[in-house]
Parts: sequence; structure tokens; C-alpha cells
Amino acid sequence: MKSFKLISVQLISEDNQLVNVELTDGLIINKEDDNNTWIVESFLTEDGFSKIKDALPEINKEIMIQAVITKKDNDPAFMKTVLRKIKPINGHISLLFEGHLQKSRSKYAELLLKDLIEQGIVGNELIEHFKEKIRSRPQVVPSFKK
Repeated sequence: MKSFKLISVQLISEDNQLVNVELTDGLIINKEDDNNTWIVESFLTEDGFSKIKDALPEINKEIMIQAVITKKDNDPAFMKTVLRKIKPINGHISLLFEGHLQKSRSKYAELLLKDLIEQGIVGNELIEHFKEKIRSRPQVVPSFKK
């Protein structure tokens, strides 16, 4: 098994909206098993939990998440997960997800460009927005083949 620092995590709602999980700490573990299973444990305050609890599925139900691992500058990893456990720990809440990495149809730059075009940005303005956003790395939700 290999473990990594969880930098950020967002829940992806059924209508492709991102719900930010305000982490106090987190860990992601590659189980290195035959099924390529990953475990994601997110620690958040009780207040942070109250902000997202309506976006969480029931225990043992699927949810897509995106997680940034190790460094803030890394591209997010998109995962199809199942929420396994919600557990209070010393004034915090632990969310335990189990799942698998998903391959998005496009790389980050392509997703960003598509998003900017869908916003109606064209020409030189598109180029400037693209250059600015490729550096600042805003969150962009991919589409997945179903």
C-alpha cells in the first residue's frame, strides 16, 4: 500500500456541480490490490460537515469525487467512490470513501478550454483567459463516459 497527503477534495453532484469539502486533514491510500482500489479519508470540522452533509450520499452509495493529492499544483484525480463511513473523532468528522480512479475523456487543459468556450469567450479574450486560468488552475468538472 502507498499513502499520500490529501490536499483537497470536492464532491461532484449529480448535476455536475462541485461541493468543496473544507478539510482539516486528509489521507488517500492506494491499496495496490487486483481491483486498483483507493481509500480516501477526509477530516473536517463539525461545522464543515454541516455545510456538506446534504450533498453526501447515504452510506454505501456511490458518489463521484475529485481529489488533489500531494501538492496543490497537481491536477485533480477523479474517482468513482462509495461513502463507507461517517465517524465523529475528537470534535471532527471523518468521511471514509472507497473507490477507483476514473479516466476523464480530456486532459485538464482541454476541459478548461471547453469550459471557457461554453462561457462564450472567443478570440484574443479566450487566449488571455486561458493563459490566466491555466496558471491559477480553477476547478473544472470533466464528463465521463457512462
